[in-house]
Amino acid sequence: MADSPFSVSLDLALSGTGAPPKAAYDTALAASRGALDWLKQQKASGGLELLGIPGRTDDVKAATKQAAALKGFSTVAVLGIGGSSLGGQALTALRKVQKPFVEFHDNPDPFSWMAALKRFDLKKTHFIAISKSGGTAETLSQVLSAADALEKAGVRSLKKHFTIVTEPHASGLANFADGIGAVRLDHPLGVGGRYSVLTMVGLLPAIVMGLNVKQLRAGAAAALDQVLDAKTPADAPAAVGAALHKALADGGKLATTILWPYADALAVFGGWWRQLWAESLGKDGQGSTPVSVLGPVDQHSQLQLFRDGPGNALFTIMSVDTKGKGAAIPRAPAKALGLNYLVGKKMGDLVDAECRATAQTLFKNGRPVRVIRLARVDEFHMGALMMHFMLETIIMGKLMGVDPFDQPGVEEAKVLTRQYLAEG
Repeated sequence: MADSPFSVSLDLALSGTGAPPKAAYDTALAASRGALDWLKQQKASGGLELLGIPGRTDDVKAATKQAAALKGFSTVAVLGIGGSSLGGQALTALRKVQKPFVEFHDNPDPFSWMAALKRFDLKKTHFIAISKSGGTAETLSQVLSAADALEKAGVRSLKKHFTIVTEPHASGLANFADGIGAVRLDHPLGVGGRYSVLTMVGLLPAIVMGLNVKQLRAGAAAALDQVLDAKTPADAPAAVGAALHKALADGGKLATTILWPYADALAVFGGWWRQLWAESLGKDGQGSTPVSVLGPVDQHSQLQLFRDGPGNALFTIMSVDTKGKGAAIPRAPAKALGLNYLVGKKMGDLVDAECRATAQTLFKNGRPVRVIRLARVDEFHMGALMMHFMLETIIMGKLMGVDPFDQPGVEEAKVLTRQYLAEG
């Protein structure tokens, strides 16, 4: 079986007063075997395109070539919303290149977008527009207004200022690209937006930011292999996580699932994870509300509620190896101030202690806690985490009996939006 790029402990989730009944967890874990078998069949047949993404190289070459063409720009603005943006944003924590500076504009607030267009040095700005369908109203509005601003700024060749990532068929966005002669890169037909971070959607911005996308995919492959090679569901972290959620849900103890990383590098990751979980599983009267917080800061803003509030939540604490790392706390000043517990410590020691303290505080007060530990946050580990949570979401959908790949609520809102615009 493939080695795990991180460790997962359910010791504080399957014991104590907040734990689900052992029989309920065992039943859910056994039921996950069907989902694992389905994933293995999909990998073998190529039916679920997501599972083949880590092994691809052709799109990496295409993304690398286009990224090289953008080096003369000072700013690269990524236009997209939801899954077309959140995965790329999660990768900004690993940024290694400041020029061109990659920034994401996902929310079409009229005031902030107008301010951005005024702020840009438009002649040195390139726009990467991403939409799976090519018909996303928010992204098309940004693209058309950006093109208008470029023309008013005296830019004659629009094609040099746009890269379009969309499915390889006619659409509003594809037609715009063809109309100005801009580069079009393919969004995979079989990968939904919230599962697309490892595709061209995340690859191109990542390469422009200087990330090693081969390592990103290698981490994803390691997490995928561990699940596909698992001899039993207990050997598959994604199945274990889904089973824990299902057992708590069946017992009426899962209104909320909380992701709590203790690393600034994973702060934005939570936004990507929230969409993945909410849009995939909130169906048929089922699901749990995903909440992303950050440690240690949210110990001082939300831990009181989490410990003594209504409960019905699972906490996933994500710890990074910080012990002995970071700035040293000067011995003499700390001792003079009577802060003996800080003498000889480093900032990383404080964060490590706080992370462990939060987990124990929640556990001692009847809150189930899962702990994920990783050595560092880099491309390899980020790719592994992303694949892990995508697989956990898919398996949870199978256990719940819902389709983890559709989003009927989102589609209904899109239809109504177009209707209201037409009426207005």
